[in-house]
Amino acid sequence: MLYKLYQKIRLFLWYLLGHKRQVAAAILEKDSKILIAMRKKGDTLGGKWEFPGGKIEPGETPEQCLKRELKEEFDIEAEIGRFFLSTRFRYYLIPIELLVYKVRYISGDFKIAEHDEIKWVAPQELDNYEFVGPDRPIVKVIKEKSVTGV
Repeated sequence: MLYKLYQKIRLFLWYLLGHKRQVAAAILEKDSKILIAMRKKGDTLGGKWEFPGGKIEPGETPEQCLKRELKEEFDIEAEIGRFFLSTRFRYYLIPIELLVYKVRYISGDFKIAEHDEIKWVAPQELDNYEFVGPDRPIVKVIKEKSVTGV
């Protein structure tokens, strides 16, 4: 708990010093399904669904961030693929850029550390879940691309 507070304070200080405010998210696919994760109840936006990922640390690329976050959150190894899309949103008046990448699962047994639940869902099922605001544009593009076959 204390470590999480330390991380938040450290990141806030980096933002004050001009660090780019970016987060990365993974579209992790397996058997034509996509991994989604429910945020822990009691946390910010708890109970809502998201695509896994996290804050990009200073000196870290989005790809490095995703590898680290997937290891920390699920204890898996993954190959970060092509860039998928970028969106922008505000978090408590702080502008944030969300960078989304396609990701391939390589190895490891999924262990849930930072979420209440994970699910593998088909693209057409994504509307059945309440996503955090920044991830809603991702859902829309996934569904559009799924329909058009792009």
